[in-house]
Amino acid sequence: MVAAGSQYAPWTATRRDDAVRLRRMLALAAVGISLAGCSSTASPSTTSSSSPASTTSTTSTTVTSTTAAPTTSTTTSTTAAPTTTTLPTEDLPLTKSVIAQLLRAGAALNGLKASDYTGLAAGSTYYAYDSTTMTYWAGAALVPSPKSQRAQVSVQDDGSYLLFIRPAGKAWTADDVGLAGIGATKCPAVVPTAILALFHWAAGTCRPSG
Repeated sequence: MVAAGSQYAPWTATRRDDAVRLRRMLALAAVGISLAGCSSTASPSTTSSSSPASTTSTTSTTVTSTTAAPTTSTTTSTTAAPTTTTLPTEDLPLTKSVIAQLLRAGAALNGLKASDYTGLAAGSTYYAYDSTTMTYWAGAALVPSPKSQRAQVSVQDDGSYLLFIRPAGKAWTADDVGLAGIGATKCPAVVPTAILALFHWAAGTCRPSG
């Protein structure tokens, strides 16, 4: 006969071992459930946002600033040369001043005073300017004073007519030409062609004809 305490001792030990195994299994099951719950929990989602690539086309306008180089202004000062007035070749009017000058020149030729003559013979007096030679030309016959015998003698023959010349800026000079062109008598000066034409004198002469 088996003692009561010893009859149930193996079963009790078995039950105890089973209980331990059950608790372990439950514990493992709990852990498994816990892990399953963790694995079923949504992981942090990684949102891949694919935004269309935005391409910004920037048109850059380049402004080129051109700075004009400083302009150097050169002023050329031109000083005009003194103007020399050129008179044309032409007949000139016989003024009282010119007549007085011719009388003095004729009287000086004969060594007399202008008062020894009363004037110039009418109708045979000429006066002009030649632009080519820049010279004044005149031809005249002196009228002697009745009070001066020497003056009366001076107007005979070659002295019957005088040729007067005055270069610009100078005084008048006179020459006897009353017999010029007669025989071997020559003109003391060559009268320009333009003056001969103005005076209506023959070519190569220095006094009026007749």
